[in-house]
Amino acid sequence: MKPAEIEAYVDAASAVLGLALRPEHRPGVLRYFALAAEQAALLEAVPLAMHVEPAPSFVPVSPREREA
Repeated sequence: MKPAEIEAYVDAASAVLGLALRPEHRPGVLRYFALAAEQAALLEAVPLAMHVEPAPSFVPVSPREREA
C-alpha cells in the first residue's frame, strides 16, 4: 500500500470504530499499519493451490530443536 492509501485506511477505520487517534500517536499507528501491510503482502505473494488447507495447529519449534 502507498502511504496515502495507508493514511486513508487508518482514518476510515478509526472513524468507523469510533477511535480518536491523538496527533502524537498517529505516526506510530501509520508506521505499524505499513509494517503489517508489508507482511500481509509477503504472505499473499506465496502461491497456493486450491486444495491446500490450513494446518490444524501451529507448534513453534526453536532453531535448536530443528537442528536435532
